[in-house]
Amino acid sequence: MRSAAAWAVRAGAGLLTAAALGATLWNGVSDPGAALAFGALVAVGELARRDRGTVHRAGAAGRIPAEDRQPAPLGSAGALAYALLGENAGRPTHHGVLQVIAVVVAAALAGAVPHIARGRGPDVDQVASRVLTVAFTAVCFAPLYGSGLLRPGAGRGPYLVLFLLLLLGLTALCDAVLAATLARARTGWPYGPLLRDELRARLGIGSAICATGVVMALGVAVAGLWALPVLSVPLLLTQLSFRRIAAVRTTYRQTITSLARATEIAGCTRPGHARRVADLSRAVGRDLGLSERELTVVEYAALMHDIGQLSLVDPVPDGATAGLPADEARRIAGLGGEVARQTGVPAEVAVVVERQAEPYREQPVAARIVRAVNAYDDLSAGGGHPGGSLAALEQLRLGTGHDYQPEVVESLARVLARGGRDRVVPVAPG
Repeated sequence: MRSAAAWAVRAGAGLLTAAALGATLWNGVSDPGAALAFGALVAVGELARRDRGTVHRAGAAGRIPAEDRQPAPLGSAGALAYALLGENAGRPTHHGVLQVIAVVVAAALAGAVPHIARGRGPDVDQVASRVLTVAFTAVCFAPLYGSGLLRPGAGRGPYLVLFLLLLLGLTALCDAVLAATLARARTGWPYGPLLRDELRARLGIGSAICATGVVMALGVAVAGLWALPVLSVPLLLTQLSFRRIAAVRTTYRQTITSLARATEIAGCTRPGHARRVADLSRAVGRDLGLSERELTVVEYAALMHDIGQLSLVDPVPDGATAGLPADEARRIAGLGGEVARQTGVPAEVAVVVERQAEPYREQPVAARIVRAVNAYDDLSAGGGHPGGSLAALEQLRLGTGHDYQPEVVESLARVLARGGRDRVVPVAPG
């Protein structure tokens, strides 16, 4: 069923694109100057987009968090502005919905050529989402404005602005629903948290894109096409700011990952243990419906959960803390919390690290996840249980009365049944 929904979205976008290109080639381009100007803006935006894997984090699961994803903000704003263009320097425009789609798709493909040459072309779902989002905006605006139905009331002054803002709000909702649907189809993750993350992401640069799209459409309506380069500058600056923020986030994650490897280099834990626990913990958190922000806390805490062992005089054999007495496990966790605070990580991450050894009823959700996943890895990957991974999971079930939350253990079982982690190609709204 989930695959059917994804294929329906892709097929709908493909058919719509084919119809738009065919109709535009057959009928010719109306208002070629405007089409060329907006097409160039979309192409430049696509050229300026960030390449996947250079700044963004694909995460432990291979998926870029929604709030970090926006492939071509300038191109997206230009596409929305063209869909909302009713006049050009006071003269009514005559391009239709199909021409809007054709110009946006052709320009985006032209701008993507250098990225494709480097093997970093746009994702199919990203393209499908953009086509359907732009089509939704154009279908809602162009027929009403072109027929004159808007002009007596909402066609002039502040009423037009309010109408455009309302329409862009619906467009953002449509885009978020499409992105969440495609992500659900490709991952099997709960739809509610996916939609919540996509909506939250649109409060960031998505708001700037929508606002710029409205301003561009209104500016061109009054001043003509010369307004486009001037109105593009604020969004370009915003894009640069987001790039810097993303670079800082990437460096921060790399620092935490390096700290996590310190226990392996010192021989306190088995090679790859922290990364395995982080990957699996993030997958369990996703299965339980945690938001992207909560998943980041889970991942950071899982990476640093054994850092307290660096303070021990006598290391724990193989770094396996799951079999330690409760008092000793809590002492090591407390040491880890102190070390984590000194590294400058968020306070909630340090809290998870220091509370991971407590009874689950006294822990935050993130600590419950890290504790269960750490125990599973200690018992299975480290050979701590002679029966292997299935027996290790069964031992966790036996400890659900005090040590492990039953819901977390069952979520872990579901994730393991799916292959042990989230596996998905990044999808970006656009």
